[in-house]
Amino acid sequence: MKIDRASPANSPADWPCASAGANWVLVFALTLVAYWPALDAGFVWDDDGHLTRPELRSLAGLARIWFEPGATQQYYPLLHSAFWLEHQLWGNHAPSYHLLNVLLHATAAGLLGTVLRRLSVPGAWLAALLFALHPVAVESVAWISEQKNTLSTVLYLGAVLAYLRFDTERRRAAYGWATGLFVAAVLTKTVAATLPAALLVILWWQRGRLAWRRDVLPLLPWLTFGVAAGAVTALVERTLIGAQGSDFALTWPDRLLLAGRVPWFYLGKLLWPADLIFIYPRWNLDATAAWQYLFPTATLGALAMLWRWRHRHRGPLAAALFFGGSLFPALGFVDVFPFLYSYVADHFQYLPSIGVLALVATFLIRIPPAWRNGIAPTVLVAFTALTWRQSGTYRSAETLFATTVQRNPASWMAHNNLAILLVDAGRADEAISHYEKALELRPNYAEAENNLGYALTTLGRPTEALPHLQRALQLRPNYAEAQNNLGIALMALGRTAEGIEAFRSALRLKPAYPIAHVNLGLALARGGDTTHALELFERAARLDPTYADAELNWGIALRATGRTPDALAHFARAVELRPKFGAAHFHLALALRQLGREREAASHLRIAEELGFRPALPR
Repeated sequence: MKIDRASPANSPADWPCASAGANWVLVFALTLVAYWPALDAGFVWDDDGHLTRPELRSLAGLARIWFEPGATQQYYPLLHSAFWLEHQLWGNHAPSYHLLNVLLHATAAGLLGTVLRRLSVPGAWLAALLFALHPVAVESVAWISEQKNTLSTVLYLGAVLAYLRFDTERRRAAYGWATGLFVAAVLTKTVAATLPAALLVILWWQRGRLAWRRDVLPLLPWLTFGVAAGAVTALVERTLIGAQGSDFALTWPDRLLLAGRVPWFYLGKLLWPADLIFIYPRWNLDATAAWQYLFPTATLGALAMLWRWRHRHRGPLAAALFFGGSLFPALGFVDVFPFLYSYVADHFQYLPSIGVLALVATFLIRIPPAWRNGIAPTVLVAFTALTWRQSGTYRSAETLFATTVQRNPASWMAHNNLAILLVDAGRADEAISHYEKALELRPNYAEAENNLGYALTTLGRPTEALPHLQRALQLRPNYAEAQNNLGIALMALGRTAEGIEAFRSALRLKPAYPIAHVNLGLALARGGDTTHALELFERAARLDPTYADAELNWGIALRATGRTPDALAHFARAVELRPKFGAAHFHLALALRQLGREREAASHLRIAEELGFRPALPR
C-alpha cells in the first residue's frame, strides 16, 4: 500500500533550501515583503471592538475578559488577553499590531513547513511558502481583528508538533504540552476545536487505519473540550453578537445547499485567487432551483472518488477531509454573524487552506525539475504581487470599504460603513448617496435610516432628517443611538423640550451612553440648568475616560460658573486626549488668559487658529 511521503531519490522535500533554518528565514523575509503595505495601515471596521477598551485595561479588566462573557465582543479570552498585553506595550499604535500579525502569520507558515517535514510530506517548505504568500490570507493578516486566526494557528500547529512527538514517544510531558497548546488555541479561536479530528485524519493517512487505544482514546478529552467550546461560541454568536432573526432563518435544505457550495467557492479562490473581496455577494439559496443541487452532488461525488482511490493514494482524501472538516464551523450548520452580509469570507478558510496548499505543493514538487523550477517560483512571485496589492486595500477603513463598494456594489453594509467614514471626515454630502443606496438594497435597515438622519442634520437639514430617524425607531424601538440623533435634530429645529425628552429616552434605553449624557447636558445648559449639566458631563467622562468632548464641555460648564481653575484641568485633558481638537485649545487659551498666563494662552490660540478654529475672542 502506497503512502504519499517524500522520497529523497525523486523529490527534494526541503525545496527551496537544504536547511530548515534557511527555509524559516526565507518564509519570514518573503512574508514581510508581501505584506509591506499593511505595516503602516490603520484600524478598520470592528478593530475597535476587539482592541482592549478603556474599562478593561486594568488587572480587574483582565479578569473580566476571562470570567465575564460579554465583556469582549467574542468570548475568546486568550485572544483578548493578548490584545490586553499588547495595549500595555504600545497602546493604540496600529502599525505595531500589524507588524505582530504579519510575524504571527510568518511563524504559522514556518510551523506548517516544520509539521509537514516532520510528516515527510513532499514539498513541505513549498507548502509553507504558498501559505505565507497566498493572497487569500490577506484578510486574516492585514486586519488586526483577525489576530484570532494567526495566533490560534500558531498555537494549533504547535499542538500538532507536540502531539506528533507524543504519538512517537508516548510520554506524558509531550501529551501535556500538546494539550495545553490545544486548549490555548481553542481559547483564541474556536475553529481550533477541529484539531482532534484533523489529527485522526493525519494518523489514518500515515497508517491506513485507526486503533482505538493508540489513536482515538488520547484525543477523546480534546474532542469533549472542543465540542463544549463550540457550543459556548454558538451561544455567544446567537445571544450576544446577534446571529439570530429572519436573516439567519435557513431551512435544513438551505443549509445542505450551503454546505455543498461553500467548499467549492473556497477551493476556487485557493486555486485561482482572483476578484478577492472583503464582503462577497450574499447568495440567494433556493431549494426549488435544481442547479443549486449540483454543488452538494459534486461534493459527494468527489469524496466518493477520493475514497475509492485511497488504496493507491491516501493523500488527496486526507487533504479533502482536513479542508472540509476545518471548514465545518463555516459551512452553515451553525449561524455566525458574518452570514448577515455574506455566507463566505476569506478569513474563514485561513486554517483550512493548509490542506489544499499542502496537496498543491506535493503535486508541484513531483513534476520534472525543469518544470518545477520554473512553475513554483512563478507562482510564488505572482502570489507575492497579489498579496502586496490586496494588502493595500487595508491601508485605511475608507480605502477598504471604497474598494468593497467598487467590487461588490450590492453590499449594503459596505455602502453604510463607507458613508459613516465620510461623515466623520466632514464629507457628509458625499455620504448621502451611499446611505440611500444602502436603503435601496436593504429597505428595513434601521442603522442606515439612523445614520442618514444624522448626516442630514449635520448638513443643516434637520427637517429632512426627522422621517429617517423616526423610521429607524419604528424598525427598532429600543434603538438608543436613533433616540439620541432624534434629539439632536429636534434641538436644531428649536424643539428643545422634545429634544431633551429624546435624550432622556436614549439614556433610559442605554444608561452607559456617554454621548447622550453630553447632549442632554448641553441641552440643559442651554436652558440654564448648569448644575445638572455638570453632573451629566462628569458622568460621561467617567463612563469613557477617553471622551474629549465630555472633558471640554465639563470645563466650559465649570468656567461658566466661575470655577476657571477647575475648568483648566479639563481643557488640558481634552487637548491631551485629542491634540488636534481646535475648540479645546481655544477654551484652554481663554482659561489661561483669564488666569493671567498670557504666553501659554497665546500658544494655544495659535494652535486653534492653525487647526481652523477661529471664533471671535470675547473682550
